[in-house]
Amino acid sequence: MNHLKLIYLSVFCVIISVLSFLNIIYSYYLNLYLNLNTYFYTFLISIFLAIIFYFIKSNDKKTTIYEKILTILFGYFLLPLIISIPFYLSIYNLTFVNSYFEAISGFTTTGFTIFDNIKHIDQSLILWRSASQWIGGLYFLFSIILLIDIFDNSFKKSLTNFISFNKAEVLKQSLKIFLLYSLITLGIFIILNFFNIRLFNSLNLAMTVISSGGFLPTNSLPNILINNSQIVVLSLLMLTSFFSIFLIYNLVFVKNHNLNFFNEDIHLLFYLLTLLVIFLLFFNFDNNFSDLFLSITSSVSNIGFSLDNNSTNISFVFLILVIIGGSFFSTSSGIRFLKIYSLFKYSINEILSYSKPKNIYINKHLFSKDTFKLDEIYKYFLSIIIFIISLLFLIFLLTLSGIEFESSFKISILTLMNTVNSSMYGLGNFSFYDLHFFTKYYLILFMIIGRVELITLLIISKKFLFKN
Repeated sequence: MNHLKLIYLSVFCVIISVLSFLNIIYSYYLNLYLNLNTYFYTFLISIFLAIIFYFIKSNDKKTTIYEKILTILFGYFLLPLIISIPFYLSIYNLTFVNSYFEAISGFTTTGFTIFDNIKHIDQSLILWRSASQWIGGLYFLFSIILLIDIFDNSFKKSLTNFISFNKAEVLKQSLKIFLLYSLITLGIFIILNFFNIRLFNSLNLAMTVISSGGFLPTNSLPNILINNSQIVVLSLLMLTSFFSIFLIYNLVFVKNHNLNFFNEDIHLLFYLLTLLVIFLLFFNFDNNFSDLFLSITSSVSNIGFSLDNNSTNISFVFLILVIIGGSFFSTSSGIRFLKIYSLFKYSINEILSYSKPKNIYINKHLFSKDTFKLDEIYKYFLSIIIFIISLLFLIFLLTLSGIEFESSFKISILTLMNTVNSSMYGLGNFSFYDLHFFTKYYLILFMIIGRVELITLLIISKKFLFKN
């Protein structure tokens, strides 16, 4: 096994050990001894695995793309297993399935929870839930760097001028991501505190927002946000997981600014402004745009937070926003806006070329000099096909489990898009605790499928189904 892959897993085991150590300190400081031993066990196990992964013998062969994908998939199963230890060994008598479900839901930044009442959980475990999202969002961003070679040039250029990464470049970009991710988290925490949101809630929300997660430190968002200014601020902060994590870095540190370098973020800005105008004109039924603004930003960033007074009449519209998603180099999920826009523009140009064959139609983005190639269009199309197949299959499984079709349809979308179920989608009272354990395993698998870039599934399928 290549050493780069082992270091990748070792680093995240170290991060889990650091977070468990911080939880130990936090528990001692606030005299929270109920689940203290569980963090000691997590610390020791994660440190042990980190050492094993780091010192295990490896070959010097170049890592193939298949090995990279399998490493990332392995991490999505292994790391939540470590994260589930405090849940399983806690005083709340959780089964292994429920503990692993909660850990997977956090690590994939989905936000489905088996806890019916967050008030019954001690603060250290609430903090651990939020930390599971934080490390999951970081893992997702690192996985993009590791798999950079399979992605399209238009996406690569929003990160760097490099087209292919060597080992040194992977480490350099990974360090940059870690620092940016940590600093943005700190910035969100400070801003939320400045607007008089409780310190504990600010800390949990900061880790949730940066990771595009769905766990709340209380039973509902109105328990945290008490005025319109707090609602607007949180709405704006949720956009940090909608735009590229490199946006601020590129604006501040990149010397040669040009529209081509910010191509995706400019498209996303116009998309967001268009949505705001449409919702303000046609969907602002209660003349309370601050609440509607929160629902919009929460949906496009795949977080899923909502206030309890949301109208379910437009839940399908919000689900569409969830499916579209945000930036490729963000922690949000979704098919990605730029892919859908590229497919739409290419399709329109193809139709026009047949109706007006003498005209020339160039397939390029509005704010870019580069044209998108036919093989990129094929990749985008295949991603959507895989999503539709996955969606239909999960709906079928959930319907067989006894869940009514409408709820199965909505839960399937939210699962694949890693977005929490809330009143905005008409699922605020849906209970995951009562689901059959087989159903929970379905959801665990598809939460991971939703977090892995869908084109990677096609590559793995090609490797194992079409061997020579």
